[in-house]
Amino acid sequence: MLDKNNGLIWMDGEFVQWQEAKIHILTHTLHYGSGVFEGERAYHGKIFKMTEHHQRLHDSAGMLDFKIPFSVEKLNQAAEELLKHNNLKDAYLRPVAWHGSENLNVSSSRNCVHVAIAAWKWDSYFPAGHKGLKLMWGKWVRPAPNMSPVQAKANGQYIISTLSKNKAESLGFHDALMLDYRGYIAECTGANIFMVKNGILYTPIADCFLNGITRKTIIEIARACHIPLVEKHILPPEILSADEVFVTGSAAEVQPVIQIGEQEFESGPITQRLTAKYRNLVTGGING
Repeated sequence: MLDKNNGLIWMDGEFVQWQEAKIHILTHTLHYGSGVFEGERAYHGKIFKMTEHHQRLHDSAGMLDFKIPFSVEKLNQAAEELLKHNNLKDAYLRPVAWHGSENLNVSSSRNCVHVAIAAWKWDSYFPAGHKGLKLMWGKWVRPAPNMSPVQAKANGQYIISTLSKNKAESLGFHDALMLDYRGYIAECTGANIFMVKNGILYTPIADCFLNGITRKTIIEIARACHIPLVEKHILPPEILSADEVFVTGSAAEVQPVIQIGEQEFESGPITQRLTAKYRNLVTGGING
């Protein structure tokens, strides 16, 4: 019940009470989806790759032809202060930028840009004893780069993700695996995907979906560990014959996949190694 939380939210340069952080019903982004956001994790009071997240917020806004009215440095400061005000150590943060209610038209050029950051306690995306994700095949596909600003973390991009995840959960799966407009493996509804075959790590080329910060981190860790890695277009039969499959994301972290459709998988040694390395990196070597 996030709407019932207590604490503060940083909004347009000021800290306001959680229950008072409100917007008008005619807010442009509510009607047309013209906003951008980030999802960030704090571990032991430190936000992982905070600057990269806030720079991406700026970059996403630029792809949607608007400008964030606060610098990356100011967003960093606000996020750190927010954690302290709310007495949070292990937390999830949601920076968001949107167009206001001055004008309700398809065009957003005459609307002010607002920015907010919310933060709340967060331990794990999945309950204790969770063994891995069960994925179904998604109905919706990721569009071509000339159909949508595919590299922007934009509100409107997630409509098909919501539809796909709702469907998956209604059928007893955790998430949906989405293809792209060409029929290649793309990603899950909010996480990037990797597969292991014969000791080699593969991941789809991020040319029509978000190149996630956690995705890039896992690629860096794999290279540092001298794990062979290939970015390539992957067809569905290839991933179904994989030895291991896992997904990555700021919220999900690194999660093994134990089922795609009817095909089952084991959480293998490379998945386990990368999971441990990632956990050690984000926590600074502090357990739990």
